[in-house]
Amino acid sequence: MLMTSDWIMILDEVDELSAMILSSTQAQQYRDAYHAVYEDEALSAQIKTFQRLKDHYEDVQRFGKYHPDYNTIMKKIRMEKRALDLNEQVASLKLAENDYQDLLDEISFIIGRSVSEAVKIPASNPFFASGSSCGSGCGTGGGCSCSA
Repeated sequence: MLMTSDWIMILDEVDELSAMILSSTQAQQYRDAYHAVYEDEALSAQIKTFQRLKDHYEDVQRFGKYHPDYNTIMKKIRMEKRALDLNEQVASLKLAENDYQDLLDEISFIIGRSVSEAVKIPASNPFFASGSSCGSGCGTGGGCSCSA
């Protein structure tokens, strides 16, 4: 493919959009929340412990309730998850993550619609998913009447 002036202009616009996204309030809030979580040594250790517990949980899930540690690991994983979910810094990170994802979904929606109304736009937010031509996503096995 030859590089034309049109492509160069598009790439310049992409660079500008990328810079705008990275300098957005949502991106800065996400970075701040991320650093608050992962620079806290106690919380970081708690997250690593939860990760190890999740790995053990996945091993137990292979055998289900027949695994000897099934009840113990199920109880532990729920307690650890709840402890992390109730942590104020983790909750702030999740909210910042959702806000940033909403921004990215909105940008994808605007770009997709500027190309064509028929463009399928994956989105985590139901508002943007319902605005796409395939409202429920194409995971319905062709039952959504879109022409995927």
